[in-house]
Amino acid sequence: MDRNLALEFVRVTEVAAIAAAKWIGRGDRRAADQAAVDEMRSRFNDIDFSGRIVIGEGKKDEAPELYVGEVVGQRSGLEVDLAVDPLECTDSVANGRPNAISVIASAEKGAMRVGPDTYMKKIAVGPAAAGKVDLLAPVADNLKNIARALDKKVGELKIIALDRAYNEQIILAIRQAGARVELITDGDVAGAIAPSIPDSGIDALMGIGASSEGILAAAALKALGGDIQIQWNLFKHPELAKDLLEAGWSLDQVYSRDDLIKTDLVTFTATGICSGPILKGVSFGADTIKTHSVVMRGKTKTIRWIETEHQA
Repeated sequence: MDRNLALEFVRVTEVAAIAAAKWIGRGDRRAADQAAVDEMRSRFNDIDFSGRIVIGEGKKDEAPELYVGEVVGQRSGLEVDLAVDPLECTDSVANGRPNAISVIASAEKGAMRVGPDTYMKKIAVGPAAAGKVDLLAPVADNLKNIARALDKKVGELKIIALDRAYNEQIILAIRQAGARVELITDGDVAGAIAPSIPDSGIDALMGIGASSEGILAAAALKALGGDIQIQWNLFKHPELAKDLLEAGWSLDQVYSRDDLIKTDLVTFTATGICSGPILKGVSFGADTIKTHSVVMRGKTKTIRWIETEHQA
C-alpha cells in the first residue's frame, strides 16, 4: 500500500465533519450522524480504490450506508479494509459538548482485526510509556510506571476516562493513587490518541469504552508509536461471548496495538467537529469554513496536521 490514501481520505472526513458541525447544539443526534454518514459515503465514491467496511454504522439490516461489508470507492485499484466513524460522539454534537471527530482508518486487506460491537477494558499510553504498563496490574502500579517513564510525579499525571457509571471504580482508584482525572462524556478515540500527542496534556487513557473506538485508536498509534492494551468486556452483551470465541478471540487475553492492527500498512485520518484534546473543531465564518485534521501513515510514521479553508 505505497499510495497514501490518508491524504485522499482527509477530503472525506472534512466534508463529513462540516455536515455534522451544522447540527452542533441542535439536540438532534440522529440528524447530525445521518448528515455525516451521507457526506462520507458520497465522497468515498470519488476515490479510485476499493474499500471494504469492517467497522462502520452497523450490520446491513441496521444501516443503509457504510454498513459492515459494504464496498465503497470506485471499486477498482487498491483494495483495503476500512474502519469508519463519520461522527464519533453524536451526543457531543447534539448537546454542544467538546471532543467530536470524523475518522477513517485503513489497512491492507485482512490486517485489521475486528469483533462484535461491544465493550473493552483499555489502557493507552504514549511512546515513552509503551511497554511499561499492564492492563491487568493495579491502577496505582501503572500510574507509578507511567510517571517514571515520563519523568513526572504521580500527582502531576492527568488521566482521561469516560464519565460512566461502569468506570467509577477505576476513576476512584486513579484519584486515590494521587493522579488527576479528566472526565469526558464521549470520544475515547481522541482520548486514547492524546497521550501520544505532545502538549495534549493527557498522560494516559484508562477505563472501559467501546470496542470500535479501541481498534480505530490502535490504527493511529501504529504511526504515533504509542500503545493500547485491551481486554474484551461483555458486561452489557454477555450473549456475544460465542461470537467472539468463534472469531478466534479470547475473553481472558490482553491484546496490544499490534494484535489489533497486524501491519504497518495502515492509515488514520480524522477531522475535528467539536474541539477536543487533539483537534480543533469546525469554525464557521461569514464566507469560509475552517477545518483542522490529522493524517497519519503507519509505514513512514508521518503525521501531518492540516488546516483547510473552505468556501462557505
